[in-house]
Amino acid sequence: MPPRYAYWTIILDGTATSFRSATREELMPTLHQLRKKDAKAELMWFARGRLWPSPTEAREAARRHPRARPAAAGPKRDREWRPGGTHEDPRARFAKKKGASKAGKFRRDKKTASLSGKKAAGQSGGAKRSPGGRPPRKR
Repeated sequence: MPPRYAYWTIILDGTATSFRSATREELMPTLHQLRKKDAKAELMWFARGRLWPSPTEAREAARRHPRARPAAAGPKRDREWRPGGTHEDPRARFAKKKGASKAGKFRRDKKTASLSGKKAAGQSGGAKRSPGGRPPRKR
């Protein structure tokens, strides 16, 4: 498949079709079939966003009218630059605080410690279990 920006294509009723190829010879049988139904079908070269009768005409037009190259866009901007306002990253306010993760861990440890203390004192309220973790069998 040719690059998307330069290829032969079949034009039918003034609009491009999905028939595309790098070489003209690959599209000729399809073009002949389409011309049986519509005599206005034509083969054109697509390049630089326009349709051309041939690739040579597209190259000549490019030589005659080269695209204007923009001047330097100004000073380079660093990663911290953002458009408008204080030039800060708007996502920074959602970042986690450095000490927040430690505080959460401490709370969990405190909660599990209080639960394990109740179990040791026999306050869990559940059935007594064997060392394997299962309740004893009824005999």
